[in-house]
Amino acid sequence: LAGTVPEEERCTVERVDASLTYSLFLQRFAFSRPVILRGVTDNSAFRSLCTREKLLAAFGARPGRLNTGNTGVIHAHVLSPPPDTLYFFGDNNFTEWGHLFQQYVAPPFRIPGTSPAYSFGVAGSGSGVPFHWHGPGYSEVIFGRKRWFLYPPDRTPHFHPNETPLAWLHHTYPTLPLAQRPLECTLRPGEVLYFPDRWWHATLNLDTSVFISTFLG
Repeated sequence: LAGTVPEEERCTVERVDASLTYSLFLQRFAFSRPVILRGVTDNSAFRSLCTREKLLAAFGARPGRLNTGNTGVIHAHVLSPPPDTLYFFGDNNFTEWGHLFQQYVAPPFRIPGTSPAYSFGVAGSGSGVPFHWHGPGYSEVIFGRKRWFLYPPDRTPHFHPNETPLAWLHHTYPTLPLAQRPLECTLRPGEVLYFPDRWWHATLNLDTSVFISTFLG
């Protein structure tokens, strides 16, 4: 479902295509700055399994652990759309989700010494995650649009930890001088964002969204 959250047409994150080599990825982006990859994977098979109808049919009655830390069940109202962002994390029973994740084609570039772990999310328009940081990783939009805001490790963003990204966009973002604004872009289906280690980032779902992240730990 298309949301009513405005999209910023300006994109300050570099976009590259499948011609990017692994050596250039390591040299230009892996340890220094985010990048949006296009055409590096084909997840049409995975996307076909992530429609509302197929997710409900496959997982509608199965328990999962949500990002709130509570055990919950995926019901129809959760996918139509939810008021919050709900994530699948690694403490679920992977055997029940294995056939879905086996269809996902992860980005091809790895950071030496790391191994991948998935986070799968379903979210409603206007939901998102406030600024935070962790290790490097990728995020791919399967359905919908997701707006990203990023700051390097040495530039702590101005935000309140209990303020939603939508509230931050309305109240804080307009007051920032251009030099203090984050790198930002709206991610669309088929695009993969890479973010380096310890980069601050916040997300805002513009539409009902399905997405998957690959954390390199």
